[in-house]
Amino acid sequence: MKSKLISLIAIGAVSISAFAAHHGGKKPLALEFPPPFLIGTPVQVNLPHLETPGTPPPVIMAPEGVSNLAGGKEVSSSDDFPIIGGLDYVTDGDKESEEGYFVELAPGTQWIQIDLENSATIYGVGIWHFHTQKRAYHDVIVQISDDESFESGVKTVFNSDHDNSSGFGKGDDKAYLETNEGKLVDAKESKGRYVRIYGAGNTSNEMNHFVEVEVFGVAN
Repeated sequence: MKSKLISLIAIGAVSISAFAAHHGGKKPLALEFPPPFLIGTPVQVNLPHLETPGTPPPVIMAPEGVSNLAGGKEVSSSDDFPIIGGLDYVTDGDKESEEGYFVELAPGTQWIQIDLENSATIYGVGIWHFHTQKRAYHDVIVQISDDESFESGVKTVFNSDHDNSSGFGKGDDKAYLETNEGKLVDAKESKGRYVRIYGAGNTSNEMNHFVEVEVFGVAN
């Protein structure tokens, strides 16, 4: 049994290597998930633009050397005084969703922003909101720019604001249910130093929560 397992692992490694070679050395990005942990009574989520649960994440091909550039980086926010937690939670590497792992911002449209310290080519963005209860967050918008104030050179790579209620244009992306698997967003090899993520409450309450954000890219 042990030799068979080793053989299967070896076959898997060869397959991944062959796959990468076929795609010019690129490999699919994959998020690492925290353990699932659900509490409370499930609440029905009814949104006209909700993604079908179980929809697979996008296949994002990234070259060797791509890493999480957001780890430990400085985080700022539209809310100067978070209600719960600290902004440093967003890039501390802890993806669990219980109290002590998330930052809570005020109601209304709010944003967090990560300074990567250098401009980078960004392939994907992983996002975890509060995920110990079934819910979807409204108006999730992901933008990338080299301008700290996001007044110029802004690239929007995800927008689930289906009715433009947050004022950044109507988005075609679907809202999604929060799980321990987070959300992987295709950043389309956008270039920028800053990543900003908006939200406008959720289907359970008006608050905005962020557990962790990972930004996968290569510094330019």
